[in-house]
Amino acid sequence: MMTRTWYTRCVAAGALTACALTLPLDAQRGAPAGEWTYYAGDAGSTKYSPQDQINAANVKDLQIAWRWKSDNFGPKPDPYLQSTPLAVKGVLYTTAGSRRDVVAIDGKTGETLWMFRADEGERGDQSPIRSPTGRGVAYWTDGKEARILHVTLGYRLVALNAKTGQPIASFGKGGYVDLKEGMPGRIPPDGFVGYNSPGLVVGDLVVIGAAFSTKSVDTPAQGSVRAYDIRTGRRRWTFHTIPRRDDPANQTWEDGSLEHASNAGVWAPMSADLDLGYIYVPTETASVDVYGGHRHGDNLYADSLVCLNAKTGEKVWHYQFVHHGLWDWDIPVQPILLDVTVDGRPIKAVAQITKQAWLYVFDRVTGKPVWPIEERPVPPSDVPTEKASPTQPFPTRPAAFDRQGLTPDDLIDFTPEVKAEAMKVLSQFRYGPVFTPPSVSDPNGTRGTIGLPNLTGGGNWQGGAADPETGIVYVASATYPGVFAVRPCETPKVNVPAMKYCMGGGGASTTIAGGLPIVKPPWGRITAIDLKTGDHVWMVPNGDTPDIVKNHPLLKGVTLPKTGKPDRSGLFVTKTLLFAGEGSGLFAAGPGGGGPMFKAYDKRTGQVIWEIKLPANQSGVPMSYMADGKQFIAVPVGAPNHPGEIVALRLP
Repeated sequence: MMTRTWYTRCVAAGALTACALTLPLDAQRGAPAGEWTYYAGDAGSTKYSPQDQINAANVKDLQIAWRWKSDNFGPKPDPYLQSTPLAVKGVLYTTAGSRRDVVAIDGKTGETLWMFRADEGERGDQSPIRSPTGRGVAYWTDGKEARILHVTLGYRLVALNAKTGQPIASFGKGGYVDLKEGMPGRIPPDGFVGYNSPGLVVGDLVVIGAAFSTKSVDTPAQGSVRAYDIRTGRRRWTFHTIPRRDDPANQTWEDGSLEHASNAGVWAPMSADLDLGYIYVPTETASVDVYGGHRHGDNLYADSLVCLNAKTGEKVWHYQFVHHGLWDWDIPVQPILLDVTVDGRPIKAVAQITKQAWLYVFDRVTGKPVWPIEERPVPPSDVPTEKASPTQPFPTRPAAFDRQGLTPDDLIDFTPEVKAEAMKVLSQFRYGPVFTPPSVSDPNGTRGTIGLPNLTGGGNWQGGAADPETGIVYVASATYPGVFAVRPCETPKVNVPAMKYCMGGGGASTTIAGGLPIVKPPWGRITAIDLKTGDHVWMVPNGDTPDIVKNHPLLKGVTLPKTGKPDRSGLFVTKTLLFAGEGSGLFAAGPGGGGPMFKAYDKRTGQVIWEIKLPANQSGVPMSYMADGKQFIAVPVGAPNHPGEIVALRLP
């Protein structure tokens, strides 16, 4: 077994006390007192509500209480409302519409209380963010006043009065901070940088990441994490996810590649331990997604989990999940903080869901893996100028929550004819175990590498939920192959002359004619994982069999199992139940994607005990809150022919 001890580094003894913040201690114990004050319920991102007015005995009586529609927010409807509302004292705060307006909604009735719009002209219109609504806002209060922190489409930070929606004039310049100012590297032009996630509030700071356009390699823009004073808008610190020259991690960028390094930003939400005063930052792949011939080396801090001191922005420890990323397996979801006991040892754990379908688990104080992670040899690359890492990290526990790698044994085999058709598709590509590298697409040969998981991963931004009472984490994932292919760049990259290959060129379908997946089901699943033992508790297919599969001519007369739909659900958990939809279909991996059914599962067994058909697909992560003494569940929904809306459920 090979190890890289410098990948995980801890602060010196006694530093925890020095950097601790005087803050509430419930950062990973669920949403407090019927509210939902962080994107994932609490600062530890558990998506857990301890409210049990809605429970296994009465969930069958849930009904739609109100519907809030976003049709007229923005010049055109946005069909996918991915924002998860916050809930404070019965008021919901969320983003909506193609201009990413901020709205406050009466949680009891669905009435719009106020709306804020940032008219940014071309700068907003050119945003690289694929979901214009964003995924929500952040909330801060000192007990006397309350503010909503909002990142606009044009990458500005705005502080709003939570009661009125008006910008706070003393924050930044007239309520705004231009987030492009002070960025490391070259300041990118409009259309190259934005942010889809809400900021993370820690004390009197709001912490912001960056998401880059895939074309940012042409104008190298470097990722960073920055903290701003919530009262004044002044930037307090910056952590460089592409290291500076005084950081030893710069040695992981070989041949002078730091000169043109780009991306490696943080587009997913972040998490915090408010007791320790630590922030947990998941980073993305360095540019470009499936080729790294211009950035030899492991490329820290790309594809990593980085623990930062919330007061200073200094690194406490880090761990890299993918060395020299070539698969776009960036870290798409906020880490989950949970306190568990493992082999008699109490552990403050941090669990990171990844696209490659592993749940990596660490001691969040020290960064030490809870179970061993082994550096194992992986296949080399034969792309000219490419140098893939010879090893990658493999967790020994928990087992992968979705399938990894691809062989003929993984192909669909409902009938011999179906298996033969799947083999024809497979023969067009290279394939192999997880971490088989991308290959050149050759019109006279193979069309690149086909692999599992695909570029959008097993897990993605919908993430998971955790039960702090049982120590169980629930993960939604998709099983669908994708193509990792490169081709010679058509035009030279002036700013990055070492970049000889560009992404793309696969040109062949990964399905059987008519849209039938080539791999065995389930194609969508939910898995329960016990963090006390590292064991899987249960796995169930998420969703029924897609119609395109049921009606496929090659399967006429075949009795099909419940396959699940090739999409990922947003999850949240309560004292007795796990709630989940079927996915949005927006970035679905295969046929049909998602669906309008919303379900309650017995969280101990995975058995569906109730379901309801919503007006459209669940498009964002659901949440729960209390208003006027009643427990509500709010579900963001949307579809191509159905503009986004929030559907609120409650008991009669």
